[in-house]
Amino acid sequence: MAGDAHELALRSLRTRDRSVQELDKRLAASGADDEERAEVLESLQRTGLLDDRRFAEDRAASLARRSAGDALIRHELAAAGVAAELVEGALASLELEIDRARAIVERRGRDARTARYLAGKGFAGEVVGAVAGGAGDEIG
Repeated sequence: MAGDAHELALRSLRTRDRSVQELDKRLAASGADDEERAEVLESLQRTGLLDDRRFAEDRAASLARRSAGDALIRHELAAAGVAAELVEGALASLELEIDRARAIVERRGRDARTARYLAGKGFAGEVVGAVAGGAGDEIG
């Protein structure tokens, strides 16, 4: 059965990088017991195929490219079971949130609709106010 769990883990990692917690949940759902899962996860971490730091940095960069603010990125990484210090390290590797927000405002325009968009994408209220100006006051 350990071979089956290992093969499932490798197949899961072929499609995209995953956090340790995500992969552990997939293995548990497949019926792998605790000992088996621990063995597979430890093996994959030791060989570098499973790495929460790499996952956090790649996922944070991907979300930032899709206009996510820091709060949304934090939420997504925490939901994937990434440790807080790795989340903060991944955020530190990104362009500053205010600069990402400015780029969005340049593309979309400075209005209440853009301010709402930024807020919905997890940008901090002070960032929205700074880049959207008075438009941020209209967020309901």
